[in-house]
Amino acid sequence: MKDYYEILNVSKDASPDEIKSSYRRLAKKYHPDLNPNDKEAEKRFKEINEAYEILSDPEKRKRYDMFGEAGVNGQGGYSQDFTGFGDIFDDIFDIFGGFGRSSYRARERGPVKGADLRYNLNLEFEEAVFGVEKEVQIRRSESCDTCSGTGVKPGSSKETCSKCKGTGEVRYAQNTAFGQFVRVATCDACGGSGEIIREKCTTCNGNGKVLKNKRIKVKIPAGVDTGSIISVRGEGEAGDRGGPPGDLYVYINVKPHKLFKRQGNDLFITIPISFTEACLGAEIEVPTLEGIEKFNLPAGTQTGTEFKLRNMGVPNVRGIGRGDLHFKVEIQVPKKLTDKQRELLLELDKEFGSITKHGKKGFFKKVKDAFGN
Repeated sequence: MKDYYEILNVSKDASPDEIKSSYRRLAKKYHPDLNPNDKEAEKRFKEINEAYEILSDPEKRKRYDMFGEAGVNGQGGYSQDFTGFGDIFDDIFDIFGGFGRSSYRARERGPVKGADLRYNLNLEFEEAVFGVEKEVQIRRSESCDTCSGTGVKPGSSKETCSKCKGTGEVRYAQNTAFGQFVRVATCDACGGSGEIIREKCTTCNGNGKVLKNKRIKVKIPAGVDTGSIISVRGEGEAGDRGGPPGDLYVYINVKPHKLFKRQGNDLFITIPISFTEACLGAEIEVPTLEGIEKFNLPAGTQTGTEFKLRNMGVPNVRGIGRGDLHFKVEIQVPKKLTDKQRELLLELDKEFGSITKHGKKGFFKKVKDAFGN
């Protein structure tokens, strides 16, 4: 697992300013233009960008701190499209004067997928085993119905930004240690969108999005367990600039059962039996998640013996096969006896006679042999 804090040489409690400062220093040190044909420097540069893309975003950093790389769902990385790397490239071009910035800015203004959401769902043991449909309620941003996500008051329209002429960028000549460069920066008048909203939608205040509570039905397949993740495509936050919505990830937690223990797809249970049942054999009742099963216990069963009922466990979550039910028998010794019961047991012990005594002698002989006496 990558340690983004280690990559940026900062501590886990580093402030945003400390993270940004370290990033700028490392990005300049390992930038490919300053290290031509150096594959190791190029690799480090990509790792630095990936780490900064996660740690500079408060929400992504929070998810990373809680769940590691799995929590950011692959949102870090260095891709050819550079989608979502606005802050990174802003900083890089701050360092090197902004050359070539326009091609990246144009891509940033394209559609952006909405953020993913997480929901923690508790299930009863039986619900996880057999599957269930649950309705969950989430709070998410959705496209504003009043303005259809444009942020513009109905009847009005967006205007081309006069400062950047619709490019979303402004250029400044800048002298640096590397020579003179044309620095390209985000237009402060339109925020890089290239458009100005004079009359904002009163419902969303020009954001194009509103927060809503949404109830969603989620189908939980049979066989899920604690740690399982169910993805519901398209039920996350609304996208930007016409981008698709994010996804909803449902994290499963299964409550323990009063009788059964689960290991993988197998179930385990301990069943008490009487001394008489163990000696003579009997038809006993074995509880399962689907009811009671009859089982013929063989005569002479010893305490701790384990038996198995095939295909009475948990269904495989992939829909292939099913686990087994394992049950162990435990002979129950009564703690209190009536005089009559005591008398009968003594008589039974006498009946066993040489059988039990021979057994005891055999055991103690083994003890003596083991200790060399």
